[in-house]
Amino acid sequence: MHFRHTMLVLLALLAAGACTPTVKVEAPEKPITINLNVKIEHEIRVKVDRELESLFEEDNGLF
Repeated sequence: MHFRHTMLVLLALLAAGACTPTVKVEAPEKPITINLNVKIEHEIRVKVDRELESLFEEDNGLF
């Protein structure tokens, strides 16, 4: 009877040990790139919008 309890405990430990998750920390293969084109495009649009607004304000006879 003692042998069965020992075997059950060992099997339970082996089963619990097989279910432990593994975590690997690895460096990425490709470098990380940050695209800043959105910010630059936004600044250009703001400048053009301001220039158009000042153009329409100066010459009221267009429309």
